[in-house]
Amino acid sequence: MIKIKRALISVSDKTGIVDLAKALQEFDCEIISTGGTKKVLEAAGIQVTDIQKVTGNPEAFGGRMKTISFNIESALLFDREKDKQETEKLGIKPIDMVVCNLYPFEKVKESGADFETLIENIDIGGPTMIRAAAKNFKYVATVTDVNDYKNMILELNENDGNISFNTRFKLMRKAFNHTADYDALISTTMDEQAGERSLRLAFSDGKKLRYGENSHQEGYFYKEIGAENSLADMKILHGKELSYNNIGDIQSAVDSVKNLKRFGCAIIKHNNPCGLAEGNNQRKVFEDAWNGDPISAFGSIIAFNEPVDLNTVEFLNLNNENKRLRKFVEVIIAPEYSEEALEYLQFHKNLRVICFDPQDSKQKFEIKYVSGSLLLQDCDNKLYDKLKNVTEKQIDIDFKKGLIEFGIKAMRQVKSNSITIVREMKNGNFQLLGMGAGQPNRLISTKLAIEKARENLNNEFDGNSEDLDRYFKDELGKAVLISDAFFPFADNVELAAEAGIRNIIQPGGSIKDKAVIKKCNELGVAMVFTGIRHFKH
Repeated sequence: MIKIKRALISVSDKTGIVDLAKALQEFDCEIISTGGTKKVLEAAGIQVTDIQKVTGNPEAFGGRMKTISFNIESALLFDREKDKQETEKLGIKPIDMVVCNLYPFEKVKESGADFETLIENIDIGGPTMIRAAAKNFKYVATVTDVNDYKNMILELNENDGNISFNTRFKLMRKAFNHTADYDALISTTMDEQAGERSLRLAFSDGKKLRYGENSHQEGYFYKEIGAENSLADMKILHGKELSYNNIGDIQSAVDSVKNLKRFGCAIIKHNNPCGLAEGNNQRKVFEDAWNGDPISAFGSIIAFNEPVDLNTVEFLNLNNENKRLRKFVEVIIAPEYSEEALEYLQFHKNLRVICFDPQDSKQKFEIKYVSGSLLLQDCDNKLYDKLKNVTEKQIDIDFKKGLIEFGIKAMRQVKSNSITIVREMKNGNFQLLGMGAGQPNRLISTKLAIEKARENLNNEFDGNSEDLDRYFKDELGKAVLISDAFFPFADNVELAAEAGIRNIIQPGGSIKDKAVIKKCNELGVAMVFTGIRHFKH
């Protein structure tokens, strides 16, 4: 513990500073302050020592020089044991706490300020004080975050004006992160002013996971500093610890449902939606998503875009006496759960129940590390540039627009080469009926999507076997096949038409577009160009 006998307060953001200063004053702490901060404290009736009495120099150059001095930095930096005699000879009186937040460079930048204003909002004295105090945390407390004031007041009151070593160490780490982030923002902004791009990333609160993607790899989970609604803030309401793969799949799951307009449910395996549905009844949406690939849904990650009720989750059969009828899933994510739904989900002791609103998943960009390098791109947030019929047979775009948009959203989440087949069911739900993902040959993806669609149709068909082929043709004829990129050859069209597909959506833009369109016309297939490719690697 150290007694806070002398504190230097110099803040840009004055929020809560009066309360902290009053708490310090109650324990006879001398408060040193500067300029605007001093005026605020004195107006609140707090006795303040002007910093000029400590530095021996006036504030100068329009406030550019206030705190930087031998006396201030020495009062913060000297070792209270080794340097005691020397400081007495020099007349240096220790400062035990620095409360400082920096010029609001970020806010000024966001306001669109000109270059000269940006320069004037680069803090020099503040970072110097913070770094000096943080380096000497053994004897000095460094407070840089207004959100810490409340805890500081509590600790002062509980410990008769003392601050513990552990708190000072925590504040020190926070202080160095604060100045590092501040300098990083300035450096990247100045590069930007010069017409260059640089990037500095800052993450904290790293949590070690059981292992990485595989058991022989180490894995960690970090939170981006300053991020709002970070996935790292999701609430785990029930179940065992999340794994590296779980977290990746959770991101894919929330991204799959966040832009759906009605009740949505995504079922994710290995970052791909093996099931996806949208409609007006959450329970039916869950059932239709599950039926998109019931086998792959085993051990899956499931996300909902709306609060979940008991009726919806009872579809999992978690308390069925026949354990073979229980549906095993790894994780469920939703914005909220009813009390009854949460209680029901706890039948499965290991099932992770996550509270996170998919609408809060708003990434600024995507990054990928490569050898000694980094790739950065904007997120893929655009559906299409156009919806243009390019064939003799045409899709009623106004009538099919909802289904088309659902299908593009589904396809956008599937690894390339991506082919999805979607349909509107009799109950009005949109369903991902089949998909082919991650194939180096688009034709193989098309084959896989058709095979999965036929398998699902076969599972739901309850008529005579001789009518099954006609059912395939009818259902696939009403469905829509969507490709993430253009068809380089007409073979995909031939394969789709043979299966019964009569509606195709693709970006267009191939040198073979005319040949592809010609083949569609020959086979009676309607094709729409979107003008936007959606690779996902």
